Amino acid sequence: MSPDPEADLSKLRAIALALPETAEKVSHGAPMFYIDKGKAFAYFSHDHHTNGETAVLVKTSGAEEQAMLIEHDPDLYYKPPYLGPSGWVAIRVGGADTDWDHVGDRVAISWELVAPRRLLEAGGR
Repeated sequence: MSPDPEADLSKLRAIALALPETAEKVSHGAPMFYIDKGKAFAYFSHDHHTNGETAVLVKTSGAEEQAMLIEHDPDLYYKPPYLGPSGWVAIRVGGADTDWDHVGDRVAISWELVAPRRLLEAGGR
């Protein structure tokens, strides 16, 4: 679990809100980042259901990519409750070892998966 979840949320917020037409709201008690009529692309989770994890949840292209990420680095990725069956993956964050550039790349990929065509055709991120 992150020693400073507010700092981690601030970093995620800076990454997510820098993407075009992104907004933030609280959904099911957690910060959610979305575009175009509420299409979510990232969530921040801290000790959800006392699981002891601080994580950024992002959309993947599907179950195959999700499984590949988790298999490749199970210390970094895991299948989150609720959203996991829909192909989302959780990225553990918190502490000095967090690679925020990598997190930012995954957040941007997730954004691209839900972005409307007009944003992608206009140059996307």
